[in-house]
Amino acid sequence: MKWKKNDGGRKKAGYKGKAGDCGVRAISIATGKEYQEVYDRLTELKKKYIKNRNTKKAKWYRGKKSRCKTARYGMPKDVFEEYLVEELGWKWKPTMKIGSGCQVHLREGELPEEGIIIARLSGHFCAIIDGVIQDTYDPSREGTRCVYGYWFNKNN
Repeated sequence: MKWKKNDGGRKKAGYKGKAGDCGVRAISIATGKEYQEVYDRLTELKKKYIKNRNTKKAKWYRGKKSRCKTARYGMPKDVFEEYLVEELGWKWKPTMKIGSGCQVHLREGELPEEGIIIARLSGHFCAIIDGVIQDTYDPSREGTRCVYGYWFNKNN
């Protein structure tokens, strides 16, 4: 799959250094929303998730320093999905079932080649526009990276 370097407006928003903000970048790229707008909303939802949920992931975040409670330091799938599906109206398409093994990889011909999607990978989210990965690095692992599923805008 082709790859194009794209930070989703992160640098323009004034952020520097390494971060676990792939969810923010992917949504910003895929929706055209400003990086800071997406960052602020996901941080707000993440804080609510940490406070109100009694899950292993929420407990892990509660035990960390306050900076880990922002969108810069990773995003639980539930928070990502709440924003993308419930607020923005995107739909989820699973590409893998429990026990099925990896069926779809981040490579040409295995994902939609037209339109905009956000792929969920192991520990990573990335935007794909018209078959081209848009991210700060090439996450495809030379076409071997498994795709768990992807979100798409049902209005496109």
